[in-house]
Amino acid sequence: MKISEMNWMQVEEWLRSDNRAVVPVGSTEQHAYLSLGVDSILSENVSLEAAAPLGVPVFPVLPYGITPAFAAYPGTVSLRTETHLRVVRDVLDSLYRSGFRRILLVNGHGGNQPAAAAALEFMVDHPDARVRFHNWWNAPRTIARVKQYDTVASHASWMENFPWTRLQNLRQPEIQKPMVDLDHLRSLAPAEARALLGDGNFGGFYQRPDEEMLDIWNVAVEETREILQDGWA
Repeated sequence: MKISEMNWMQVEEWLRSDNRAVVPVGSTEQHAYLSLGVDSILSENVSLEAAAPLGVPVFPVLPYGITPAFAAYPGTVSLRTETHLRVVRDVLDSLYRSGFRRILLVNGHGGNQPAAAAALEFMVDHPDARVRFHNWWNAPRTIARVKQYDTVASHASWMENFPWTRLQNLRQPEIQKPMVDLDHLRSLAPAEARALLGDGNFGGFYQRPDEEMLDIWNVAVEETREILQDGWA
């Protein structure tokens, strides 16, 4: 159930029998030849598919995250860490006031990791609530399936190239880009990072067969659904 397709009375009715909700957390940033919205698209889609059989409401994706390293790429939007944490906390507070007590944050961007601490702090103040922070793309079974196909996988590479994140009529390079030195990359200012990365792919092929990608996707959806269904102990 998408919150955007519900009214407040339907939410109130849901809360009479259940207190779960899903909030996708994404980012708007460069992804080489893929959409700038990759992290938001993927976190929202995996949330919707995971929640659908359970009927759990899915809130609209938070489309902006913490991504200062890509500030030199046009179209990238980065929130300050403190801003992002306040937004996440305000969202959790709002859901708690409505009556939600089990909230799954499905994160699609590694830079948003500080929000996991915000979730823990929220539970200190609300001991009757449970908040799970789920990095869907590197959950154990999902990342294992990624590595089954190709161990060289990274930001803006094939592992984020799904039919719903690639741009129409735009051909991907047919090469395997060498992996960037991540420790060196993290020490650079945005303009220097762009000079090092070029198109933005950290390393690896740009695209793999859709059959492989859909297999990975199905694992990710199932792994996310299991948390939503059973991960509240």
